[in-house]
Amino acid sequence: MSQPHSSKPTSTIFSSVPSPQWTLLFLLFLCTVGFYTLHLPNSAAAFSNVRNALRFRNIYLSFATNSTVSAYLRALTLHPHLAGTHPALQTARFVYSHFADLGLRTHTVQYRALLSYPLHASLSAHFSDGSSRELPLVEPGGAGAEVVRPYHAYSPSGAVTGAQAVYVNLGREEDYRALRRVGVDVKGCVAVVRRGEESRGGVVGRAAEEGAVAVLMYTEGESMGGVERGTVMKGLGDPLTPGWGGVEGGEALDLEDSQILNRFPKIPSMPISPEVAYSILRSLEGPPMPHHWRGDALGPQPGRVGPGPTLLNFTYLAEKKIATIHNVFAIIRGSEEPDRYVLLGNHRDAWTYGAVDPNSGTAVLLDIARRYALMMRQGWRPRRTIVLCSWDAEEFGMIGSTEWVEQNLLNLGSKVVAYLNVDCAVQGPGFFAGATPQLDNLIIEVAKKVQDPDSESMTIYDNWMITNKVINVQRLSGVDSDFAPLLQHAGVPSVDLYYGRDFPVYHTAFDSYNWMTNHGDPLFQRHVAVAGVWGLLALHLADDPILPFNYVSYTEQLWNYTNLLRNLVKVNVSLHPITASIQELASAAKEAEEEAKKLREEETNSEFLVLKKRALNDRLMLAERGFLDADGLQGRQWFKHLVSVFPSPSSMMLIATGNCCVSKNYNDELVPIKPLC
Repeated sequence: MSQPHSSKPTSTIFSSVPSPQWTLLFLLFLCTVGFYTLHLPNSAAAFSNVRNALRFRNIYLSFATNSTVSAYLRALTLHPHLAGTHPALQTARFVYSHFADLGLRTHTVQYRALLSYPLHASLSAHFSDGSSRELPLVEPGGAGAEVVRPYHAYSPSGAVTGAQAVYVNLGREEDYRALRRVGVDVKGCVAVVRRGEESRGGVVGRAAEEGAVAVLMYTEGESMGGVERGTVMKGLGDPLTPGWGGVEGGEALDLEDSQILNRFPKIPSMPISPEVAYSILRSLEGPPMPHHWRGDALGPQPGRVGPGPTLLNFTYLAEKKIATIHNVFAIIRGSEEPDRYVLLGNHRDAWTYGAVDPNSGTAVLLDIARRYALMMRQGWRPRRTIVLCSWDAEEFGMIGSTEWVEQNLLNLGSKVVAYLNVDCAVQGPGFFAGATPQLDNLIIEVAKKVQDPDSESMTIYDNWMITNKVINVQRLSGVDSDFAPLLQHAGVPSVDLYYGRDFPVYHTAFDSYNWMTNHGDPLFQRHVAVAGVWGLLALHLADDPILPFNYVSYTEQLWNYTNLLRNLVKVNVSLHPITASIQELASAAKEAEEEAKKLREEETNSEFLVLKKRALNDRLMLAERGFLDADGLQGRQWFKHLVSVFPSPSSMMLIATGNCCVSKNYNDELVPIKPLC
């Protein structure tokens, strides 16, 4: 089997560009003129490419085979492949060999990153009747010795003896306020938390602020006694190299640097099974549990929140170590605009076997590569360069993709058209898509071309409309997959696709090929559907002479945000700076749409027309970067995007006060960001 070879410190995907950012637009103009002066495509060939685009899109769909995707997933999930381990390297070699054997230009980029692994953990409970019991922290059955035990990556080591248990519901600020109102103090207690929408690290950090000495976290709905692993580190990327790629021999912070320590919780935490959690919760006394805190499993039982009288002994020993991670890339060079890139990405590492998360997406990526290679044998070459990206160490905090973005930031800003992400391709029924708004229309049009996997007589679009009554493309505002560094840090227009909202074996030892074949997608039809949408989106972005971006959709989304802001700000606060900016953007978006329509209708292919198309495409490509703030968000400087900022109920939201943009923090306090004018 072919081996991934080491890369040089600078990624070989991009050629280097001058570093001063103020020269970017000028350089783009020079590159445009110079490139087309020297490499102006033959007119007949250009027309032929346009004529063949539809034919090759149909050919792409015709190459679908369920059995091939199934075989890829089976091979990827034979063993667990946690990042930084030898099985993870073997999985990287498998992906590398697949790309290379197809004849694609393939290489790896390696980084040295700080990862975290468990060494020992124990938990025992002492009940009020004098009995005591060791509580299991491993999964029953199906979890072989090769599967890493359940743990929270980057949790500190620690030991707690004889601490009272207390139930804090979802661990939100409002939950602690409710406990204080009934006289419950969590100081010195072990907090039992039901997993919610907030990040694990945020929940553990708040528990520490409230005085808890440890956190036990369970997830309702996990089947077969599964336990949800995950990371509790704040932020994205290698903690030792914040803001720059962690290449071999490069600069790195010391492990005891305060900047690093602040990214890790101060108290230990551990995921536990729902069964273990319920055995503790049912033994608690104290004030009654609010009805909406009981969750699904406790049902109508009148539970109590504690603290105590149940006492817990908890020990956790962890190891943090530097490990090598491997990103794998396959490149299909563009025939007319090789310096413009369309990226398709999926992470490869998994907490356990990873049949859903993430290797359902990996299997689809391998199948897209297979189909593209077959198309190349029939004479297809993309207009722009396509890059297939297989990321490593996503589960620890999007480390592989973040390090690469940080290493190639200037090139990404000047050359990348869009990033198309698939993490868990198939979790269950129902198609979901998230995107930056200028890509909404393209997603809808592609969904009309791909057969729905659960209904032979309908397309994905048809079923989408019947199910939801309206097409709802979600926004990429979280930081839960590899689109986050591309969008939030580099300002690259992005898409995220998947089938199924959630699944009961998430991050457990039971996320296996057997679960997929028995429950998730027995016939692999949903995998094929994701491959259809993902691959066609890339073909449009790589082959369409005019980029299929619609910023009219973007302005409509911004108006919706503005209407939400009116309900959040005081009556005497003017939103004029925002509304004026949106009106200006709307005018520019309309002009761009009209220009694109005229250029598409042109029947000639003169040198001047080619330059006009290139100039318009660059404006469309770079517009998303206009939402970036070089200084970043207040308190979260790594995050640069002023629109896509954590819009969950307890998270940051862009609002306006006069001439200043501010955000709401977790305590609903207004924090200034930057002037918007």
